[in-house]
Amino acid sequence: MNTAGWSDRSNAFVHAPGVGQHLSALGATVRYGTSIDRRLTELAIITVGARWKAEFEWWAHARMARRHGVPDAVVAAIERGENPAFEADDERTIHAVAAQLVRTGHVDQDTYDAARHLIGDAGLVELVSLCGYYTLVSFLLNAFAVPLPDGVAPVFAPPTTA
Repeated sequence: MNTAGWSDRSNAFVHAPGVGQHLSALGATVRYGTSIDRRLTELAIITVGARWKAEFEWWAHARMARRHGVPDAVVAAIERGENPAFEADDERTIHAVAAQLVRTGHVDQDTYDAARHLIGDAGLVELVSLCGYYTLVSFLLNAFAVPLPDGVAPVFAPPTTA
């Protein structure tokens, strides 16, 4: 990751502490205050982070996804930009919602129905909110070039700005 000049850019919340305070509260709510199993929220987070190639988000949450039970093969496939071969139907459903949202901004009816059956109406609101929040986080991390910890190599190809 190119960290040239990152010290001026990497902590957006210092420059806008009111925004940072509210976003941090929202983040705590969508991560820890939902009805959705943590394994599934981490799966959704890495799906979003991989889509936006948010290196820091990926570094932080791929480890958490594994710790909370997302299989290594699923994490690796998402990292490579592939559709994982899921063994668990709940993971397949959550990934489908997150992937469709970050790809098109919409969720098709079959996927919506499967997710609604799995996590209910409140869970769907929580999941969509989680995906939107982590899209915002990805944008902040990328726009402000938040660096990876020392010794951690990026996993995604450098972005093009064409």
